[in-house]
Amino acid sequence: MAAFGLAALAALSILAAVPAKASDLTRWKAQAGRVTIVRDDWGIAHVHGQTDADAVFGMIYAQAEDDFNRVEMNYLTALGRTAEAEGEGAIWQDLRQRLYVDPEDLKARYAASPAWLKALMDAWADGLNYYLATHPETRPKVLTHFEPWMALSFTEGSIGGDIEGAPLKGLKAFYGGPKDAEAEPVRLAEEDDPRIFKEPKGSNGIAIAPSNTKDGHALLLINPHTSFFFRSELQMTSDEGLNVYGAATWGQFFIYQGFNPDVGFMHTSSGVDSVDEFLETIVRKNGQLFYRYGAEERPVMSDEVTIAYRTADGGRAERRFTVFKTHHGPIIRAEGDKWVAFAMMYRPVEALSQSFLRTKTHDLASFIKVAETYRANSSNNTLLADAKGDIAYLHPQFIPRRDDRFDYRRPVDGTDPATDWRGDTPLGETPHLINPPSGFVYNTNDEPWNAAGPSSLNKAAFPKYMDQAGWNPRGPHALRVLTGRKDFTPESLNAAAFDPYQPGFAILIPALLADYDALAPSDPRWRALAEPIAVLRGWDYAWGLQSVSNTVAVYYGEALWRMAAVPAHDARAPIYDWLRQRLTPADRLEALSEGVGKLTADFGDWRRPWGEINRFQRLNDDIHQTFHDDAPSIPVPFTSSQWGSLAAFGIDAHSGTKKRYGITGNSFVAVVEFGPKVRAVAVTAGGESGHSGDKHFDDEALRYASGKLRKVYFWPEELEGHVERRYAPGD
Repeated sequence: MAAFGLAALAALSILAAVPAKASDLTRWKAQAGRVTIVRDDWGIAHVHGQTDADAVFGMIYAQAEDDFNRVEMNYLTALGRTAEAEGEGAIWQDLRQRLYVDPEDLKARYAASPAWLKALMDAWADGLNYYLATHPETRPKVLTHFEPWMALSFTEGSIGGDIEGAPLKGLKAFYGGPKDAEAEPVRLAEEDDPRIFKEPKGSNGIAIAPSNTKDGHALLLINPHTSFFFRSELQMTSDEGLNVYGAATWGQFFIYQGFNPDVGFMHTSSGVDSVDEFLETIVRKNGQLFYRYGAEERPVMSDEVTIAYRTADGGRAERRFTVFKTHHGPIIRAEGDKWVAFAMMYRPVEALSQSFLRTKTHDLASFIKVAETYRANSSNNTLLADAKGDIAYLHPQFIPRRDDRFDYRRPVDGTDPATDWRGDTPLGETPHLINPPSGFVYNTNDEPWNAAGPSSLNKAAFPKYMDQAGWNPRGPHALRVLTGRKDFTPESLNAAAFDPYQPGFAILIPALLADYDALAPSDPRWRALAEPIAVLRGWDYAWGLQSVSNTVAVYYGEALWRMAAVPAHDARAPIYDWLRQRLTPADRLEALSEGVGKLTADFGDWRRPWGEINRFQRLNDDIHQTFHDDAPSIPVPFTSSQWGSLAAFGIDAHSGTKKRYGITGNSFVAVVEFGPKVRAVAVTAGGESGHSGDKHFDDEALRYASGKLRKVYFWPEELEGHVERRYAPGD
């Protein structure tokens, strides 16, 4: 199914930008003259353009100034061209992307796009190309010139697209050859290894109604949990009514999570079933492939995909694949004698339109109208608050109707027409909450059935496929800080977002204590574990820099996780249920012994305050960070959200260090108040700049670790006195 290119073409590993035509430079300079970029004293760009397109030109130019590397790498991922920079090991990631993303198709969709959207895509490409033309010191890895249609490859700002639900290991086994079977890159082995303790991909969002606030103003918490430095913080305004502030995923020309003067929006990864797998029965006749569908035998469709990659000597080679698809979607692997087709939403024009236009909405009603018009958000819930005092929880807008008799958590029978998708679910039939009597809505990537506390939705009223996430410990924590309060202020909502309680340990630790108390004094474990048990006994389950209890609990919990992960994964059971219900007293005591043993081996003594070993470190501008115990770092009190901490700090489990260094979790935090004039506070992990020599590379690190959010300069009068530089692109 795959073939190697016949020749490796010589190429430089680092490329210069394509020289600009004089006519392009003239046009770019003219557009730059209609743009003003103001950098505040945190390095954050406040971009103004005469038109929305001018603002897009300026904001993407500013992003490139701050971190062109991340801009380029995001588009290499989105276009399925990462292997051109990273080599042969990324071929399978690229092939997966190219099952949907076809440059010729995107060019056609761009050509057919509405004029307003084409103008934004044109400005996006022009802004990046003007940056490259005026910064010859920037050496792209691959993308030396940007085309407007490329913007359609990356239209949704969350971390990880729906296509990432297709495991690379199966894709490689299906489309690879004998040579591929011999080599198993680390990235493939880790991807499917449930034993590895991973920080959940997700976020927290909270909206509070005026009835529950001290000053009668709606409040919004924006708290994405992503890999660090995943988004840029900025403001973009225009004379056409655009005025939005927040976090933009590097390379995209819209604010993904943020607010304007009238409405704020936070997106959290949803548990809705947005992708499905169909088992196809393949029939071979006369050298042709067919698949059974009802009483029919339909021809299997195929396409040729060429993946270029960087060779070890810096050259370039290609591999060609024949990829297959049915009406359900592309084939991603085999299961026994069946082929597995992958179904997901692919609406790039609609998705890009919705992502931009919702930033210009002025209240809940107009936000919903944009969502209803485009219905191209497949994977994210929305928490919303507006200046009129409305709050809302909205489920994703793209949800295929299905026959609820079938269990879509597993591949379904593709020969049975009853398993097919049956069009979109109308928004009115999806889970949503608008101004619930409880006065709040939240989501922590958990099931929506508790999103408004006592005013929540009835799970039984909805199909099972509306949620597959279920429960997680952050949900009870959110309810704990939200329920019964009528005096919220921006400051107290900020404090709630960093509340140190950990419900996961409140569940797991009492069972361990009971197991220990049941031991006979003659049992060797009774003496060996007495001190760690004493440290945990009476603990309030709160993280803190000086807490030894938290250190012991985390190492115990991770050892317990390793015991439960594989059987829970194999049984397709929620990991939390397995931790609570299926492990034995012997398992729990062994996990404590293992955790204490690791601490002792790493640090010489298990009695270590949490802040000594849980650290934030940013040494360089590499996308994949490396860490060193002897290099400067700062202590971080909060922990993994797996244990229910709302403030999340996920570590690199493969850093090779003894201390723990964060790579994901809280990445941007903002609290927004919709009073007479909107006001906000925010913080980002590290700093705005991606350049290690820049003063804004890590100037927010201490604030980040302590949860002390800084004032956002949204209005001109707030920005006054905090301006470091005012310029036009190209100055």
